[in-house]
Amino acid sequence: MRHVRPDEYARAGEIVVTAYRSEGYLRFSDGSEDHAYAAKLADVATRAADSVVLVVELDGRLVGSVTWCTPGSSMRELATREDQGEFRMLGVDPVAAGRGVGTALITWCLDRAHQDGLAEVVISSLPEMAAAHRLYRRHGFVRRTDLDWSPVPGTQLVGFSRPVA
Repeated sequence: MRHVRPDEYARAGEIVVTAYRSEGYLRFSDGSEDHAYAAKLADVATRAADSVVLVVELDGRLVGSVTWCTPGSSMRELATREDQGEFRMLGVDPVAAGRGVGTALITWCLDRAHQDGLAEVVISSLPEMAAAHRLYRRHGFVRRTDLDWSPVPGTQLVGFSRPVA
């Protein structure tokens, strides 16, 4: 696991788009694709400008990515206090599912929050992301209905938080 390099931005974005698309998370209720959000997921250059974008490499191929939204990052959505951290856009290539990639990315984010002296990590997720929710719970995140929100009409996100030890 390491910071993404500029020559890997396209692949890192492709990983997240592929992960979301394979699970149906880029579909509107009418079955059409949310091309605007897919483009946002693919735009690693913008995220990397003021956030930390990590990648995981297995067998010489990038298979996972996450965006750690540092204090001051334009990518922060839920983290409103300076003592909060947030990660977003975690994706694992379906070919690497079940190999600990998601766990490694979340662990890095939690370790970074600890190193930075943060008190809490907050995240949001689509309600149907059940596998992600199980992974978050395994890492000590709890559901927080007070963090639920809607970024655009018709899309509801659910919130989770975890204190930093």
